[in-house]
Amino acid sequence: MKRLLHTPLALLVWRIALLYAALMLCRAAFWVYNAALLGPPEWSELGQLVAGSLKFDTVSVVYADGVFILLSLLPLHLRERRWYRGMLFWYYVIVNAVLIAAANLADTVYFRYTQKRFTADEIFFADNDNSLQLAGKFMAENWYLVLLWAGLVALLAWGYRRRTHEESVFSRGWAYYAGGTAVFALAAGLSVAGMRGGMTRMTRPITLSNAMLYTADSGKANLILSNPFCILRTIGSAGSVKYRKYFTPEELPQRFTPVHRPADSAAVDLTGRNVMIFIMESMSAEHSAFLHPELYADLPEKGFTPFLDSLMRNGLTFKRMYANGSRSIQAMPSVLGSIPSFRTPFVLMPQSLGESRQLPAMLADKGYATAFFCGSERGSMGFGAYARSAGVERLVSREDYEAKHGTGDFDGYWGIWDEEFLQFTGEELTAMPEPFFAALFTLSSHHPFVVPEKYAATLPEGYTRIHKGVAYDDRAFRLFFQRFGGEEWFRRTIFVFVADHVSSEKFAEETRSYPGNMHVIGFIYTPDGALRGEVGEITQQLDIMPTLLGLTGNRKPYFAFGRDVLNEPQRPRWSVSYDGRFRALTGEGAIVLDDSDMDVQECPATPAADSLAQNFRALVQQYYTHIEKKSYTAND
Repeated sequence: MKRLLHTPLALLVWRIALLYAALMLCRAAFWVYNAALLGPPEWSELGQLVAGSLKFDTVSVVYADGVFILLSLLPLHLRERRWYRGMLFWYYVIVNAVLIAAANLADTVYFRYTQKRFTADEIFFADNDNSLQLAGKFMAENWYLVLLWAGLVALLAWGYRRRTHEESVFSRGWAYYAGGTAVFALAAGLSVAGMRGGMTRMTRPITLSNAMLYTADSGKANLILSNPFCILRTIGSAGSVKYRKYFTPEELPQRFTPVHRPADSAAVDLTGRNVMIFIMESMSAEHSAFLHPELYADLPEKGFTPFLDSLMRNGLTFKRMYANGSRSIQAMPSVLGSIPSFRTPFVLMPQSLGESRQLPAMLADKGYATAFFCGSERGSMGFGAYARSAGVERLVSREDYEAKHGTGDFDGYWGIWDEEFLQFTGEELTAMPEPFFAALFTLSSHHPFVVPEKYAATLPEGYTRIHKGVAYDDRAFRLFFQRFGGEEWFRRTIFVFVADHVSSEKFAEETRSYPGNMHVIGFIYTPDGALRGEVGEITQQLDIMPTLLGLTGNRKPYFAFGRDVLNEPQRPRWSVSYDGRFRALTGEGAIVLDDSDMDVQECPATPAADSLAQNFRALVQQYYTHIEKKSYTAND
């Protein structure tokens, strides 16, 4: 038994356990120092807070000590040399003294001034000539944290057990190399999994916003986070807040302001109704014969969304709806928060954890129950984390479905097939108290472009690989409406359909380039016909939140980069995006601004277009102004 405890693997596990203990002690100091800002944790949430903390600590440990882990298990007798063991000891003590202890304890003080975790922004973009002087002053003022740091370093050095004689289970021959190689490969795989936050097909590398999966409070999300994760994860995006200031603080809101002040009345009042948003994977406008009849005039298959087309004919259809990004993770803040993504997806920026009042939170303030549905694993792709940060209380995922309906409906790639998950969603909505807000992200119309075997021979083949999947999702929505259309809650619900982005599989030539490659399906449907008609002017995903707030009777000021399509005729009718350059599609044509200095690269030569270009500069300046402040509310 004693020999097993002295193996390289056992000693490594002990040393890693010490790092977890040090991180938890740093977190305790962080909370004590900032308790007035963070508030007391409730007993009911402690389990989730600890679970989230352990996940982020795992990433921090791998970031800081991944090299140490692999060198400790190198399947060579070289690791038995004195100089090699000495090198590992000093790596462990010095690197963790800086990245684990010092960075986290510095964060303890820094957080009070900035309300955000220490990131690469402070390391690589600090421009204070007196940084060392300031650091010395902070250390003198917070001497007890310096003592805690020294104690933690001593703990790591003492706990390393440097004088313990390591004994491999297999000391000689092929067994030494074969066994050591197996352990080394296993450690490498676990390190990659720990760094990513998981290794399933749906796992997106963990980012700061994933802390919101474990708490709905952005303050406590900062308690979950730890360094060096926050520093190393933000390298490459921390400097993206640099921008050119074209307008003075007084002139800027005259050009464009994200603060909306609704009138006392609205064109259509649907106060008190439920809200259900379907964010549809890869639903390009070109899939629809209703939106693009000219594409199918001479073709045998007349589009691939016949049911959605029927809803568009009887709802309020945005004929020229454009996505604000080309990735699914960019669609979430655009639709739920009316916040665009420019150089870096908003969700991936550390500043996204700033204060906000997005659509779910605003409706929750009016008594709405809130939920977000996605058939993938809980936490995958960052969707659930962002939904929580937007104010959603309940997350419903693949695990919830399989707890009730078994594991037989997994598509083998992304999650539960959309047909079955939509049916499950309807069951859950039937049980929810009204009024409710719910959003659902579909999965099936996506690479690798497969459909359930039972439909493989009956769904249309189409003209691209995705068309069969699009037809499958259209059928899934038809079955959802057939089953739940008679429910009372259904008749009291505003249904919103919008794509996350266009498909990677392009059919028409005009959809292969801008702006056709941003044109998506988007419409609102009410079962009683309260909303009908077509909006021919340019609209965007950012307009969904303001429009829904207008429909549901909101009269309070709010923060949004889009416009209420029905009640704000004075705001610009455009769709904004970024693809290496800032773009705004307007009725006057496309306005393109250079990334570095926001000079106009393309713009129609008309007075109206010139004015819109100035307003577009103001929008970009407002965006990065609020990114700097980490605040997205009307009360800034």
